[in-house]
Amino acid sequence: MSPADGHLISVARGFQSADLIFNNASIVNVFSGEIEYGNVAVFNGRIVGIGDYRDAKEVIDLKGKYLVPGLIDGHVHLESSMLDVGQYARAVVSHGTLAIITDLHEISNVSGLAGIRYILNAALNLPLAIYLMAPSCVPATNLETSGAVIGPAEIRKILKLKQCIGLGEMMNYPGVLFRDAGVLEKINSASGKVVDGHSPGVKGKDLNAYIGAGIASDHESVLLEEAREKLMRGMHVMIREGSSEKNLDTLLPLVTERTYPRCLFVVDDRNCVDLLKDGDMDAVIRKAIRGGLDPIRAVQLATINAAQYFRLNSLGAIAPGYLANMLVLDDLKSFKINSVYYRGNLVAKQGKALFDVNQKAGRVLRHTVKVKPFNLKALALTASGEQEPVIEVIPGQIVTKKTYVSMKPVGGFIQPDIERDILKLAVIERHQATGNIGVGLVKGFGLKRGALASSVAHDSHNIVVVGTNDMDISLAVKEIEKLQGGLVVVADGKVLGSLALPVAGLLSDQPLEEVVSNLSKLEQQALDLGCSLPSPFSTLSFLALPVIPELRLTDLGLVDVIEFKLIKRSKES
Repeated sequence: MSPADGHLISVARGFQSADLIFNNASIVNVFSGEIEYGNVAVFNGRIVGIGDYRDAKEVIDLKGKYLVPGLIDGHVHLESSMLDVGQYARAVVSHGTLAIITDLHEISNVSGLAGIRYILNAALNLPLAIYLMAPSCVPATNLETSGAVIGPAEIRKILKLKQCIGLGEMMNYPGVLFRDAGVLEKINSASGKVVDGHSPGVKGKDLNAYIGAGIASDHESVLLEEAREKLMRGMHVMIREGSSEKNLDTLLPLVTERTYPRCLFVVDDRNCVDLLKDGDMDAVIRKAIRGGLDPIRAVQLATINAAQYFRLNSLGAIAPGYLANMLVLDDLKSFKINSVYYRGNLVAKQGKALFDVNQKAGRVLRHTVKVKPFNLKALALTASGEQEPVIEVIPGQIVTKKTYVSMKPVGGFIQPDIERDILKLAVIERHQATGNIGVGLVKGFGLKRGALASSVAHDSHNIVVVGTNDMDISLAVKEIEKLQGGLVVVADGKVLGSLALPVAGLLSDQPLEEVVSNLSKLEQQALDLGCSLPSPFSTLSFLALPVIPELRLTDLGLVDVIEFKLIKRSKES
């Protein structure tokens, strides 16, 4: 229904009954930044007015409770939850997230346009609005092997979808800076629409060039000065707080009375355990408030700021003509949500979703894991004769540090050094059975024995595995192939635990609570093996992403992200 509807106008003027009225509400006004006390009338899924409305089919007396606009996640990869679409909606809607903006490049890298169609179709009858940004980087680079390719022609097709509102994060920032014709064609195809960015560490003249190409936002700032420069050059800064990427504490000082309209909260990647136990955007708001941000300002960064940046004119506020997406809270500071309304319908209460999901949704996009048989020799890492490059994990971040260490070869080969927490990392191509295997070293997991493996490995989602020995690494990979996608914990030649992700090797077909229970068990098993990371599988999933500095590993080998090239070792295995 268009806002310019005769019935809506009649209800707004008081000549016709509303469907629903919230009486005595403390309304968070995101335009004025204040609390407004009054009644809110809803008709046909939209807010018709705020004022002295009395006549409605249903009247709810809030008795002074707070009414807040539905939350908007301005940048998220729902696939990182490992939940199928309906179960993801159950998780986030119960926490007040009623709209998300996503480019679906995770499932696109596996299944291409079929993956996009699957997600959008599965979401059609859910109380969650999914707005698509055309995935600009499938694959993200030419330094890895993906399951699909989305070129300029496909981008133009996706941009015509009614759910598509712009071009997704341009991760290939070197392609922009080096004027790659295909990259520039994709950006130009989105002329007149929003174009999201992804520019970790880019600054100075390079940043000027990147922004000048038409890119309007960034969610990759990990330093305050980095974010400040991007904001000063005209970008909208997305302050990210996910499962592995925790930038809120560092970037919160950027939010001032002068700068806040250019800032918005996002989660980017949040796993199902965090969604169920901690929350979604509501958890980000709570943490920001604990960090000293005014509660109303925190709400603005999770509602109207995102809506205005993405030109979603019917979302993000409680005002005439806006969709009746609203949350009821007792207290703003604690931000514990009592009930959630989507287009005027109650869809969650006390943290529990009140809607059904399609249990048959996850029966497609199966059998996507294809691994060429390999033996232990394929995992061997020949000594280079020099110091060896090591990917060093930085806790709480997805950026890594490139370090070089002296390793003592055994029979000419490099073995993990458990005492120094230097373990073997491998990435095995799983889309085309090419036999590509990248092998390297990683520091920061703390494993004392065994191996952890995952078919969730941003963004091409080959199999990534970290381990203390080749036998367990090989077994973990074979178990993931057997499961046709998933997470695995192995030790001493035995599979200790697993979580099957059969939908594109990324998503479970099981209920939210069961997936969370299984993942929690796996994380505890990893802890029992000595792992020192709170979300080891989330961290592992980013080690194959060659667009985040400094050092990564793909199925083609080690990637120096700063130089944007594969590292050639002195002696190849």
